[in-house]
Amino acid sequence: MHELSIAISLVEQLEQAARRERASRITSVRLALGALSGVERGPLEFCFPMAAAGTLAEGARLEIEEVPITVRCRSCGAETRVGELQLACPRCGAPGVEVTGGRELTVRSMEVV
Repeated sequence: MHELSIAISLVEQLEQAARRERASRITSVRLALGALSGVERGPLEFCFPMAAAGTLAEGARLEIEEVPITVRCRSCGAETRVGELQLACPRCGAPGVEVTGGRELTVRSMEVV
């Protein structure tokens, strides 16, 4: 389960940012998690409190915004949300799409006190 190491790294980065702002505690964290990020939401939610124990993020609320896969067709230029990765454009059927969304694992915001 690599989500634990990701949660630990996330908490370390959050703590660094909070300390730069002279915060005493992190109360909430909002993440964007892409469908192609390789990180599973459930295990990350499970591991976050363990990673945050004894840190400024202990007890922080974790909010996860799931980011769908989006692709752009190299032929017609259409940008489309897809349920799973496709190699052909859902609109025109041409082969060769570029993934434009869904790989994210990004901190959108955090609240501190």
